[in-house]
Amino acid sequence: MLDGELLDGQVLDGRYRPVSSYLAITPPVSVVIPAMNEAANLPYVFKTLPDWIHEVVLVDGNSTDGTIRVARELWPDVKVVEQRGKGKGDALISGFAACTGDIIVMIDADGSADGQEIVSYVSALVSGADFAKGSRFANGGGTDDMTLIRKLGNAALCSVVNAKFGARYTDLCYGYNAFWRHCLDRITLDCTGFEVETLMNIRVVKAGLKVQEIPSHEYDRIHGVSNLRAVRDGLRVLKVILREKGVPRSARRRPRAVRPALPLTVRTGLSGPMVRQGEVS
Repeated sequence: MLDGELLDGQVLDGRYRPVSSYLAITPPVSVVIPAMNEAANLPYVFKTLPDWIHEVVLVDGNSTDGTIRVARELWPDVKVVEQRGKGKGDALISGFAACTGDIIVMIDADGSADGQEIVSYVSALVSGADFAKGSRFANGGGTDDMTLIRKLGNAALCSVVNAKFGARYTDLCYGYNAFWRHCLDRITLDCTGFEVETLMNIRVVKAGLKVQEIPSHEYDRIHGVSNLRAVRDGLRVLKVILREKGVPRSARRRPRAVRPALPLTVRTGLSGPMVRQGEVS
């Protein structure tokens, strides 16, 4: 089904982007992929990306293995941003600035994330959430990649954030998230390392944005070795948490209910609802 084709007698014009035979959306979706020497993993990453996304923004951290060349071979229209600074946080900030879509999805380049899950994130956003936060520990999620030490550290840091900021997170340090671009106007990202996901998770809560966790499965890195160091980066995450001013208990609002993500059985056309930006018919 393509824009302009008939569906149950109704023409889908260019405002709608078919996601599946059951779902069509209006907002364009940008996918940001920070990468440094991930040429061997990109074929797996790009293979899982849905063909209905608006654009792929690859932020290259001065790779020496042909990462940019491989990305262009796999996705000819890929938008390449050459990172001038260092660190994952710096890369994501550069990638976000280059996005033109209304929805931004951030995904890792090591092959650990399944791009087919993007539909769940987008469904949550068009159903009313501002920020769709991936969770490996929500019901239906999982991880093949975390050591026991990292699991314990993540759980402890998550508990601190929940207590200090009134959040209800089940996962804290996960890089698979999606959000409306307007969220960037409500939060300030000013860190350069792996702690960027934690900073985002804290500041969306402090800004009063509606957050919905999305169960996600994290697979093992396919090739290469991660630049993440559990102790070093765990301490950086803790430093960010302690630096951020907590939300006083008296000032915390009970989170507003967010409608569940649209199921894949939602029909488009005359036989069912058509999803528009920010609403559900």
